[in-house]
Amino acid sequence: MKPARSFILALFLLSFSALVAQPRRHSERPFWRPVIMSKEAMVAAEHPLEAMAAIHIMQQGGNAIDAAVAVFYMTSVVEQHQAGVGGDGFLLAYIAKEDKVVFINGTGPAPKLATRDFYKKQGGIPDSGPLSTAVPGALRGFDLALKRYGTLDYRTILQPAIESAAKGHPLTFWAASQHGINLARIRPYDSSVKILTDDGRAPKPGWMFYQQDLAETLKTVATEGGDAFYSGSLAHLSADFYKNKGGLLSYEDLSSYQAEESEPIMTTYKGLDVYQSAPNSQGIVMLIALNILEGFELAKLEHNSSQYIHLIVEAMKLAFADRNAYIGDPRFVQDMPIKGLLSKEYAAKRRALIRLDQAMSLKAPPGDPQKIEGILEGYRVEYEKGPIPIERNSKAKETGETSSFSIADRFGNLVSVTHSVNFGFGSGMIVEGGGYVLNDRMLNFSLEENNVNVLVPGKRPRHTVNPALAMKNGRPYLAWNTPGGDNQPQAMLQAFLNIVIFGMNVQQAVEAPTVTSTAFAASTYPQEVEGQLTLPRVLAEYIGGDLARKGHRVNVVKLQQPYMQTTSGAGGVKMIMISPDNGVIMGGVSPAKNNYVLGL
Repeated sequence: MKPARSFILALFLLSFSALVAQPRRHSERPFWRPVIMSKEAMVAAEHPLEAMAAIHIMQQGGNAIDAAVAVFYMTSVVEQHQAGVGGDGFLLAYIAKEDKVVFINGTGPAPKLATRDFYKKQGGIPDSGPLSTAVPGALRGFDLALKRYGTLDYRTILQPAIESAAKGHPLTFWAASQHGINLARIRPYDSSVKILTDDGRAPKPGWMFYQQDLAETLKTVATEGGDAFYSGSLAHLSADFYKNKGGLLSYEDLSSYQAEESEPIMTTYKGLDVYQSAPNSQGIVMLIALNILEGFELAKLEHNSSQYIHLIVEAMKLAFADRNAYIGDPRFVQDMPIKGLLSKEYAAKRRALIRLDQAMSLKAPPGDPQKIEGILEGYRVEYEKGPIPIERNSKAKETGETSSFSIADRFGNLVSVTHSVNFGFGSGMIVEGGGYVLNDRMLNFSLEENNVNVLVPGKRPRHTVNPALAMKNGRPYLAWNTPGGDNQPQAMLQAFLNIVIFGMNVQQAVEAPTVTSTAFAASTYPQEVEGQLTLPRVLAEYIGGDLARKGHRVNVVKLQQPYMQTTSGAGGVKMIMISPDNGVIMGGVSPAKNNYVLGL
């Protein structure tokens, strides 16, 4: 590059950094996408066809639950690489008629033949193939939501997805890139190569993606209901395919599975009731961090200043430490200390471990929520002595694939959903004759014998997916969610604080740069500690040095983690806010992937 061009580029980046990192007034922060507004209904989703499906259903008189089911099935068509009928999901919703927040758990367990010893002999848990799959729970979860809170029939709700599968749709740039990135996962299976590639090659953007087998699968569900996938013809199709490929998933695993409705978890923050997905979700991480941060005067700090980010990261370290110590499937983990973990007294004890001038070392200690002690007996807290050399990488680590969406309707309902097949195209295997992939969710188990999340047949793994809702003065206020593995609660926390503490609108909140910590044992097998604090370059230029001096292991990347498409942004957050003043609905989406908002 010529010197003059280098100078101009540097000047542009410096100017842009000033805008996104430290504006004088947060209400004047520039935002590149519009805030979509409506009085009737809104959807913030991960693909335009998903948003259109939801709007179509609500135009037919359906509510937000009906629309959510329509988005789920459309995701199966346009985002096979991320989510769909073979995945898992959580649904959090405010149901206006019942004036309550409900939580539906559509996550499946390990197959009955999947034992720890079996996988130890295999040398670990594979990230694709027939041994990577847990029982898919999402379809049963959405079926439960529709039966309890929906108003329309399957034929009406599935029609947009069936048409898109049968008539085809052009692959977006993002989707085409995922087909290419995941070729190695797809190529071992003829059924996958036939449907997911262009004669064995990575399809290009604009390639027409036809899925006749999937269209027939969706027609079967439209006619026979969700039972078709778990105890009918589709269940036999999946089980026989996995048996032929040497997998553990059986017809009995599918037919015995049931989704469940249970109580969400919640805390209070700045006058809001903040709801999260209950275990086996990691949703409690965000709530623990909020409780810890409540004791700091964040509003007196400059947004995204080094001190502000330091507090966010340290609170997250403590929250993830407790997640890894205590959170698993409540059906197998007895006396999970949820009440203690979410108590304000416990948060105060944990908050006292944070030093303003030093970062905690990797793998912060868990606390003792039962005794309300800041450190569990047998552990200790250590701190880093900076400065630590800054690393500068061209890109960050891949974090797998997931989809999420938020919906508000004219009836006062508000829905937040995250669902996933885990890594790209899940197991990588299209079920022959069915046209769908199943997940590789076994990766979320641990093989350590005394781990709270250790693999046991019939046990659900701890999930990273964790959609959230907030209520204000007893009324629905905010629905937000994101894909991104362990980055999910981190991006969601930062986007939420952008609104609540710094007064940003929903689009400003999801476009502002965020940081990602990996200073804890990761969710994905073998649960390694990467140990970095990753910052996009536009933020690192201002605060990277100071964070390194506090002892953070700063890693600077050119673009925003985890999707590396933009210079800044909060993961892939989709956020819908309902104004407490006049009921106007406002929607915003992070500028990553194919995120899209439509209002009605």
